[in-house]
Amino acid sequence: MWNVRKAAVIGAGETGASIAAHLANAGIPCLLLDREGRAADGLARLKGTQPPPLYDSAFIGRIRVGDMERDFAQLAECDWIIEAVSEELDVKRGVWSCLDEAWKPGMIVSSSTSGLSIDEIAAGCGDGLRKHAMVTHFFNPPRYLKLVEIVPGRDTDRQAVEAAALFCRDRLGKGVVEARNTPNFIANRIGAYALLAALAAMEKHGLTIDETEAVTGPVLGRPESATFGTLDRIGLDTFLQLCRSVRENVPDPMEAAAFAAPPLVERLAERGWLGEKSGGGFFRREESAQGEARVRVLDPRTMAYVPRSKAASHALEAAKRADEGTAGKVRALLEAAERDRLGAFVRDVVDDTLIYAAEKLGEIADTPIEIDRAMRWGFNWEEGPFELWDALGVAETAARLEARGRAVPAPVAAMLEKGTTSFYLNKAGSLFYYSHGYYKYVEEKPEEISLKVQRARGRTIFAEDGTELIDLGDDVACLEFRSRHSALGPGALAAVRRSAEEVERNWRGLVLANEGRDFGVGANLRLLLMEAENGEWAEIDLLIRELQASVRALRRLPRPVVAAPRGKTLGVGAELCMPADRILFATETYFGLDETGIGLIPAGGGCLAAAALARERADEAGLDDATQPLTRLFESIAMAKVSESGHDAKRLGYWRGGDAVLMRDETRIYEAKNAVLELERRGYAVPESERRVAVGGRETAAVLKVAVSVMRRGGFMTEHDARVAGKLAEVLTGGSVPAGTAVSEQSLFDLEREAFLSLCGEPLTQARMRHALLTGKRLRN
Repeated sequence: MWNVRKAAVIGAGETGASIAAHLANAGIPCLLLDREGRAADGLARLKGTQPPPLYDSAFIGRIRVGDMERDFAQLAECDWIIEAVSEELDVKRGVWSCLDEAWKPGMIVSSSTSGLSIDEIAAGCGDGLRKHAMVTHFFNPPRYLKLVEIVPGRDTDRQAVEAAALFCRDRLGKGVVEARNTPNFIANRIGAYALLAALAAMEKHGLTIDETEAVTGPVLGRPESATFGTLDRIGLDTFLQLCRSVRENVPDPMEAAAFAAPPLVERLAERGWLGEKSGGGFFRREESAQGEARVRVLDPRTMAYVPRSKAASHALEAAKRADEGTAGKVRALLEAAERDRLGAFVRDVVDDTLIYAAEKLGEIADTPIEIDRAMRWGFNWEEGPFELWDALGVAETAARLEARGRAVPAPVAAMLEKGTTSFYLNKAGSLFYYSHGYYKYVEEKPEEISLKVQRARGRTIFAEDGTELIDLGDDVACLEFRSRHSALGPGALAAVRRSAEEVERNWRGLVLANEGRDFGVGANLRLLLMEAENGEWAEIDLLIRELQASVRALRRLPRPVVAAPRGKTLGVGAELCMPADRILFATETYFGLDETGIGLIPAGGGCLAAAALARERADEAGLDDATQPLTRLFESIAMAKVSESGHDAKRLGYWRGGDAVLMRDETRIYEAKNAVLELERRGYAVPESERRVAVGGRETAAVLKVAVSVMRRGGFMTEHDARVAGKLAEVLTGGSVPAGTAVSEQSLFDLEREAFLSLCGEPLTQARMRHALLTGKRLRN
C-alpha cells in the first residue's frame, strides 16, 4: 500500500490550487509551489472561489505555500508530487527536469495535463522517475467533479499505477479511469467532440443559443450547463486548445477536420470573452437597475448580449413529460425529427456522438465501461454513450443510421453480426460488459453496496409511495426515498412508520439512505400551499402530526438507526436524519433546517432536536445554561442556513458525537450498515419512550429575540423574517416557562405544530411558498 503523508503541487494556477485544496479536503498536508509569490496568490484566490473548493474553510491551514527555487529541497519530504503548470510541453519539461533531481524511491510524480503525452513530458528524466511517472488528470473543479484519468507511460511500473489509482479512489473519493496515452485521453476527447457536434448541428438547423441549451441539458441526460454553459465553464481558450490538441495529433484527416475550431468560438476568444474566467462568454451575468442579478445571452448575429428566451417546441414538451429517463426523453425527440427542427437537431447530435464513441472504442480505452464512466464522472452525463446505445437499442439505432445513409461503426457492426444486441448485460443484479467478442463480469466490491443491485436481486422487503425498504444483508434494512424531485410527502412518512414497525420485529437495525441526487428537499410544498390557500387547517394539522409521529417512531425504535444522507438534505429531510443514532454525511451533503426561508419553522421535531442538542452540548461543557449552544443553532435555523458540505454541518451546529463524513460515496451505505452493527455489538441502549428536555425558557427566549431585533435593525432580516424568527425562539426555548424547566417531548411537538399552523395562515408566508414553487428561489418580503 502506498501512503501519502505529504504531497506537493507545482503550479498555483486555478487547476493546481484546486488540486491542493482537494488534497487538504482529504486531510493530506500539501506544499503548493510556484514562482515569485504566485503560490500565495493562488492560496488567496482559493478563499474567494465560488463554489468553495474546500469542504471547510479551516482546511486551508493544511496547505503551505512556497517558492519553486527557494523551497525546492522540501520536495524530498513528499510522497507524491503533482505538476500542474501551464499546458505547454516545453514548460512542463523544464519543471520535470528539476523534479528528476528531487525524485527518490517510493515517490510518484504525475502531471495533471488534460491531453499531453506523459512520455513526451518525462522524456528527459531518468529511469527511476519514468517508472513512477504518469498522468493524473483531475477534472476541474476537483472537489465537485469525480473523474481522475490515470494515464501510464511506456515505462511506468504497473504497481505504481495501481497504487495511485487506489489512493485516488479511497482517500480522495475519486472515480478513477485508466486511459490510453492518446490525444485528450477519454473524457475530453468524447466531450469536446460532443460539444462540436452540437455547435455544427445548431448552425445547420438554425437554432438559437437558448434553444440549443434547452435540448442539450437534462433532456439529453446532460447537466444544466448544457452546451454553452459548459463551454463558458471550461473556458473558450481551453476548449480551443483541446480541439487543437486532437487536430494536430491524430493521423486521420477526416477526424482532424472534425476538430476544426468553430468560427463563433474563435470570434469570442479574440475579444477575450472566454467564459466565466473573464466575466462572460456565451452568457454574461449582469445586475439590473433594481440590483437583481440576471443572465443575458449572446446574440451571434450582433455579438451583443440580449435577454434570454424560452424554447418553444411540442417535441421538447413531449420529451420533458417522458417517464423512461434519458432514453425516453431522447426517443421522444428522435421520433419528432422529421417534423420538428429541435428533434432533427437532437438526432444529429446523438447520432454523431454515438458513432464517434463507438469508433474510438479500442483506441482511447479498451472497454465501453471506461468510456461511460469517464463521461458520467467527468462531464456529469447521466448515461455514457454506450449506456445510451443500449437504452435506445443497439440494433434499432444501427438501423436508423443505415436508413439515413450513415455507416454503422465497425465495433457495433461486428457485435450485431454475432447476434449480440447490447453492450451491457444484467443478470440478477450482476453486471457484464461486452468486450472483444464476449461479456466480462464487472467485479463487485464488498464495500460498495448498491441499492439498485439489491433491488434487482429481489431483496425488497416492501415498496410503497416512492419508498422501498431493502434488505442489506446481516439482518440490516435500508429505507430508501425515491420520490420524484426528492420531496417527502404523506406516503413517505407512512413508510417511515411502517419501516420502524418492521425493523423492531425482524431486523437488527435500520439505515436511512438513497442513491438519488438528493436525500430529501423537504415537504411537498405544492400540497402544503394548496391546503393553506384553501384554509384546510385540519389537513395541515394532520400532515404535521403524521410527520411528528414518523420522527418519533425513528427516535423510539429499539434498534440502531444510522442516516447516510447525500445532496440536498433540507427541512423534513434533515428532520428525519436528526433522530438517528449516527449521521454519516457524504462530503457533498447540503444539510439544514431551512423552513424559515419560506416563512415557516421546522415542525417535524427539528426544533425539539435542536433544543435537545443544545442541552447536551451544555452538559458536555459543564454549563448550567444552554443559551450559548442554542444561540448558534437558532441563528442557523432562523437564517435558513444550509451547510456547504458534510463537514460544514459542524459549523452550523448540527454535528453530534459519532457523526462522520465519508470521502468515498460508493461506500456510504456499506459504512452505514457497519455502523448499525457496531452500535448493536456495543450493547444498544433502548431510547426512553418519553424524554424530557431542559429548555431555556422565557429568559433565553428574550436573549434570542434581542438578537433578532439587532439583525432586523441591521437589515439582515425583513419584518416578516423577524416575526418568523420570534416564533422560532419561543418554540426552541419551550414556550412561556422558567429557565431550566424539563418539558416533555410532546410539549415541544405541540409548540412546533401550533407555530407552523399560524405561519401557514400568513399571506406573506403563502407568497413565499408560491414564489419558491414558481422560481425555485427565496422571496424576501
